[in-house]
Amino acid sequence: MSDIILKTEGLTKHYGGVHALEDANFELRMGEHVAIMGDNGAGKSTFVRQITGVEIPTRGKIVFGGREVSFTSPLDAREAGIEAVFQNLALADDLDVPSNLFLGREKIRFNLGPFSILDRRAMRDATRKALEKTAVKIPNLSSTIRNMSGGQRQCVAIARTATFPSKLVIMDEPTAALGVQETAQVENIIRNMKAAGEPLILISHNMRQVFDLADRIVVFRRGRIAANLRKSETSGEEVVAYITGAKTDASMSDAA
Repeated sequence: MSDIILKTEGLTKHYGGVHALEDANFELRMGEHVAIMGDNGAGKSTFVRQITGVEIPTRGKIVFGGREVSFTSPLDAREAGIEAVFQNLALADDLDVPSNLFLGREKIRFNLGPFSILDRRAMRDATRKALEKTAVKIPNLSSTIRNMSGGQRQCVAIARTATFPSKLVIMDEPTAALGVQETAQVENIIRNMKAAGEPLILISHNMRQVFDLADRIVVFRRGRIAANLRKSETSGEEVVAYITGAKTDASMSDAA
């Protein structure tokens, strides 16, 4: 049985005449943590939007968990086992922590159609377990997201990925707006995921973070995969050279 959890072949996205993503061939193996790097507009987020169902590819193939998939919405991807944390977090400011973790997947105590009653106790208990798993400390689960710090908000979004069984977690710049202590907390969560054998795709501009946390670095440039580098066999200088185009690999067709 193959240990490849995610594979894309020729994944492409055009917006009219704009070629945001072109022929992206990518593989991720079970337990592997891969960092995606590149300048703004390089195609990183476009790539992630295709594999999480936020957008539908112009062409190409996505194989997840050993079968070809065609997600038409983020819910499709989540149901298949892909959890994503995007820069905008997608949290509801006026809801508390359990309500955010179960947003769209609420536990129902009594199913009475439009007047169904939520099982708030079950959601609260599951929230506590998720926070314990990720070592996130939120003193008051009844607090609304609006009243939390940026670090707490980010950690709630990440804890949501631990609430439900997932086969792959994707994080898009998870520490971009965080302070030193909050960044360290998020990075510890990622290390715990690695120890548990959970695969991860991490989009980050932070070179130190990438070399601390990733097994492999995939560089995007101008909508294409420009390099596929094992962390142990490269350097920050080489990664930057690929990002800027100072170095190119004419044979780069696969990122496997």
